[in-house]
Amino acid sequence: MSIQNNKLTKDQYEANFADIHPPYESITAAKVDANRCLFCYDAPCMKSCPTSIDVPKFIKQIATENIKGSAKTILSSNIMGAGCSKVCPVEKLCEGACVYNLLEEEPIPIAKLQRYSTEQAMKNNWKLFERKNSPSGVRGKVAIVGAGPAGLSCAHSLSKEGVDVTIYEKESKGGGLMTYGIAAYKVTPQFCEDEVNYILSIGGIEVNYNQELGKDISLAELKKNYDAVYLGIGVGVARQLEIPGEKLDGVADAISFIYDLRSKGYSSIPVGDKVAVIGMGMTAIDAATQAKRLGAKEVTMVYRRTEAEKPCTQHELDIAMLDGCEIIWLATPKKLKGSQGKVKQLVCSKMKLGEPDASGRRSPVDTGETFTLDVDMVIKAAGQVPFEKLVKKYKLDNKNGKLTIDKNCATNIKGVFAGGDAVNGGKEVVDAVQAGKDGALAILKYLNLSQA
Repeated sequence: MSIQNNKLTKDQYEANFADIHPPYESITAAKVDANRCLFCYDAPCMKSCPTSIDVPKFIKQIATENIKGSAKTILSSNIMGAGCSKVCPVEKLCEGACVYNLLEEEPIPIAKLQRYSTEQAMKNNWKLFERKNSPSGVRGKVAIVGAGPAGLSCAHSLSKEGVDVTIYEKESKGGGLMTYGIAAYKVTPQFCEDEVNYILSIGGIEVNYNQELGKDISLAELKKNYDAVYLGIGVGVARQLEIPGEKLDGVADAISFIYDLRSKGYSSIPVGDKVAVIGMGMTAIDAATQAKRLGAKEVTMVYRRTEAEKPCTQHELDIAMLDGCEIIWLATPKKLKGSQGKVKQLVCSKMKLGEPDASGRRSPVDTGETFTLDVDMVIKAAGQVPFEKLVKKYKLDNKNGKLTIDKNCATNIKGVFAGGDAVNGGKEVVDAVQAGKDGALAILKYLNLSQA
């Protein structure tokens, strides 16, 4: 057992990380699916979208070959509609709500249709939005911390209203989770860069990269130099297992693993022959499938509850299983054993489900039995925790590091607003986009630029 780079050839890497959902090859193919849509009144698909995209409208526009109009309908509600068409768990959102499911027929492929229109907009650089002008030329200056989905959405919404926005981003590229935290076969780094550039093309948005809050800039500076501040800092600190052997060589966290894969290239990322992944969320699935596609011979996912309680969708789990990943339910890591500083075994406790808690969810209980897996790499994907130290440093009201905001997206500090994963602890990209829109509306109201 050994951790190696370059387990596969260049062609094999490219094949393994190719787009998992190929797009339509022509408008004709898109129209065939668009014309299946019933264009429901009071459409359940629209209600299930956190950004309230008018799904029947944009599909009707595709059916009539009004692709530019379709793209505007989508992007007016969700400026990251292109990315969301690739990464949204649509089976539990829009497509899951499609009335065709009740008729036991395939739902309308809403995400694929959405992808078609939005990618045409990006490819042709359609200018679908304009900045509002003011006679005085000044409509406020706002600082946004974080160029992830929440920050970019907030920035775009403010810029449309003529507000000048400066984003401070700790990484060298924008996009946040889209750029650094999602499997490469869903969204390529080039796509993420193109989407960020398209969002910024409206103008009025300046991005200062490699600028980290609490290190390169302070909240006091931002409050002094801007009329309002929006915190879209997300989450990103990996939750530790807190078990013996966690510091052994070969033990990595999923966030860092995926980050390196996205930023350094496939062939430079070391992967073991026998890999264990701890967790069953979307990040765990991404880590497991990518480890397999990097050349791991065996990948075993370990989850402390049963399949019925899994946080990932069935669609995501199917991807992992089709890639050959094994699943062990009702198990949790107890300790890691190593030799010469390198991880060699994962000892797990067998679990059972106890009585339901107040929320109705049954918590896992240790049975006292254990089993051991031979491994040469362990990837921890047991969730992420907020930037608690940073939040407390600036005396921001929070709950276990998650920022606390009121109904107007305002924190306890006057003029400082927040949204996205930094508040909710980590939801979908589409939820962060909506949070950015909500934050922008709140800031416009605060600046007396809106009656909202």
